Amino acid sequence: MTQRAHLSWPLRWLAATAVATAAAVLTFSAVFWRQDDALYDFLVGRWHYPAQPSVVLVAIDDRSLEALGQWPWPREVHARLLDRLTEAGVRNVALDMFFSEPDRNGAGNDQRLAEAMRRNGKVILPVTATMTDAGSPPVELLPMPELTAAAASLAHSDIEVDADGVARGLYLRAGLGEPHWPALGAAIAEAVIELPGQPATPAQRTSSPYLWSRDRYVGIRYADLPGTFPQVSYVDVLEGRVPPEALHDRRVIVGLTATGVAPRFLTPTSREVWMSGTEYQANVASMLLSDKAIVPMPRWQQAAAAALLLLVLGLGMVSRWRYLPAWLIVVSGAALIVGVNASLLHVFNRWFPPTGSLVTLALASLLLFGSRILRLQNLAQRDSLTGLGNRHRFDLALRQEIKIAQRSGKTLTLLLIDVDHFKRFNDTLGHHAGDLVLTRVATAISGYARPRDVATRFGGDEFALILPDTTREGGIRMASSLLAAVRKLPVPGNHADLTGITVTIGLHSRVPDEITTPREIFDQADLALYQAKTEGRDRYCALPG
Repeated sequence: MTQRAHLSWPLRWLAATAVATAAAVLTFSAVFWRQDDALYDFLVGRWHYPAQPSVVLVAIDDRSLEALGQWPWPREVHARLLDRLTEAGVRNVALDMFFSEPDRNGAGNDQRLAEAMRRNGKVILPVTATMTDAGSPPVELLPMPELTAAAASLAHSDIEVDADGVARGLYLRAGLGEPHWPALGAAIAEAVIELPGQPATPAQRTSSPYLWSRDRYVGIRYADLPGTFPQVSYVDVLEGRVPPEALHDRRVIVGLTATGVAPRFLTPTSREVWMSGTEYQANVASMLLSDKAIVPMPRWQQAAAAALLLLVLGLGMVSRWRYLPAWLIVVSGAALIVGVNASLLHVFNRWFPPTGSLVTLALASLLLFGSRILRLQNLAQRDSLTGLGNRHRFDLALRQEIKIAQRSGKTLTLLLIDVDHFKRFNDTLGHHAGDLVLTRVATAISGYARPRDVATRFGGDEFALILPDTTREGGIRMASSLLAAVRKLPVPGNHADLTGITVTIGLHSRVPDEITTPREIFDQADLALYQAKTEGRDRYCALPG
């Protein structure tokens, strides 16, 4: 009769809840942000989509610098470019450059640019935050007042760069004190009213007029590698070499792309190729126009999702649904976590960082497998009928206790116990009754065993009890108590020919020296058992040590 140990349902729920809580804590605290970012880059960097054809770049490239001279150019040059774009009938224009100070190349250049902006009527200018002095609060760097008045709208040009130097997302609103400016890409896409994104938490919001406040964070879905968007050279547009139909009804971003002048960034799509800030803004606009913005789940939702996943998987691991192999549950659990992550990202454009859940699952699996290995080792040393140790457990324990006694110089006592006339129980009442006799005797023996004592079923109807730090007198008291306890055990069933259950005990005690072997102690206890049997059974015999 094999005994299996199962956790009760309250303990299963407790274990699963502990696993779920660990996953929630790891996910909420973003301990594994580097691993989550690496997985995000892998999934997003290869997840391309057709770029919006309405977005066109007018690049201030190397050829334009060669033709028009050193940067920055007089603003009357930008005025002439705007007139070309107005003639082509562009949808709007973002001048991705700062005009916060008067043009030093000519007093009338700023006025000419403002007039060109009014003629166009759809020009977007950038705003950013800057520090005037080290340690001073930031200030908003706005275009010159006359250019601000001529612009159709203003938008912030912040580019969010993560700690590892990769631009994965941005805040769609930002501003000094309050996030009142839309992102430049959002203004180009004309998505200035309803913006997607994760709302800022109370801790992220600020009511101070001296702090740069941001809101509506989204992960950027990049269309593809740099060079994806249609691009024309600034000088070609200025000199009329670009057909008007190539620009008609287009959203135009004018910005720097020239080598050594333009700001450049790494992205999940272009980890090996730098992307210019102008193309970055084009990707933001295209993403919003295509409804491709990736919205991270709020931290509490991430933690709740991780807890729910691991609660289900934890219950499966401790319950072993329909006795599925544990490895199958673990592999299926990892696939489920990754599948949920991929589904949320690719179907709903929601980002759920999975590493905390995967790490928790891995740690829980190690604990589970470790506990099962220990359980198997324990079963390998346990008698399946009585629950006591088996012969292997007896041999290991006796060798170990002899070594301990040799170091401590204390007495070790061994009791060998035989059930008297056991065969008559099997022959008269059947093997089931014989098994009941053995289990009742085993219960009596284990009831008298102290925490460090080792009770084993030696084989058949034979038992052994190893008593560390126990003198001969202590062993005799134990043997006497066992004899009395066994005599009180009821016989299974009712049979007039059967007398009560009794045992015979052989006892040997000694302080082991350096040459004492387990065989010597066992043989002496076995000799005492044999002598007790010859004297009439239902007794003990303790040979001198």
